[in-house]
Amino acid sequence: MKKITAIVRQEKLEVLKDALFAADVRGMTINQVQGCGAQHGWKEYVRGNELLVNTIPKVQFTLICSDEHVDGIVEIICNAARTGAVGDGKIWVEPVEEVIRIRTGEHGPAAV
Repeated sequence: MKKITAIVRQEKLEVLKDALFAADVRGMTINQVQGCGAQHGWKEYVRGNELLVNTIPKVQFTLICSDEHVDGIVEIICNAARTGAVGDGKIWVEPVEEVIRIRTGEHGPAAV
């Protein structure tokens, strides 16, 4: 099993969620996050004072899947989130040792 985490633009939230649902991918966690990278942020002026905003609001998707579904899910995320501009985000994949569904006590792939 693998954990896929993707950080994407906020405006891609619904597009990405719909694309994953259309592929029958369920059970994702979605968080609003802040980050910094190649975009470098922007300047704002508040009451005449310059304020550098160097973190950008993003959306983080996290989901667990079987090893054989990783490539397909990563492709869906890339296709749904890509604009071709700096700030499209990142995806990383990590091994998952165990998953347990609390409600039923199921372990492993059955719990996903």
